[in-house]
Amino acid sequence: MGVAYTNPEGYADSVPYQAISNIEREQKRYRPIVYICSPYSGDVEGNTEKARQYSRYAVDQGTIPIAPHLLLPQFMEEETERDLAMFMDIAILSKCKELWVFGEPTAGMQSEIAYAERKEMTIKYFSEDMKEEK
Repeated sequence: MGVAYTNPEGYADSVPYQAISNIEREQKRYRPIVYICSPYSGDVEGNTEKARQYSRYAVDQGTIPIAPHLLLPQFMEEETERDLAMFMDIAILSKCKELWVFGEPTAGMQSEIAYAERKEMTIKYFSEDMKEEK
């Protein structure tokens, strides 16, 4: 067990260490996959940076974030393959537990929100500065 703790009487007591270790291990084992839904088009550079920040925030909240708009533009063209990209977005969203919406929804984001609503997924709304809105 490694670390020895003592009880109030001064005797070695490994129970607190083991209990904390078990809790930490369990927390690391389960992290829900959340879909990061935020604007992309328009200010692509600024929106890409925001999506990175939203993804980091999601990690800090104990989730596994998926932000397709950070991945798909690496090898797809927005102008000519938008419909295919949106199809892929929905396919990815279907594998997630929750949809996290950041900022004011765009047309593409509204499609993702509508899909999540139809599937009765948990949807959380956040402001651009990552404050959860009820």
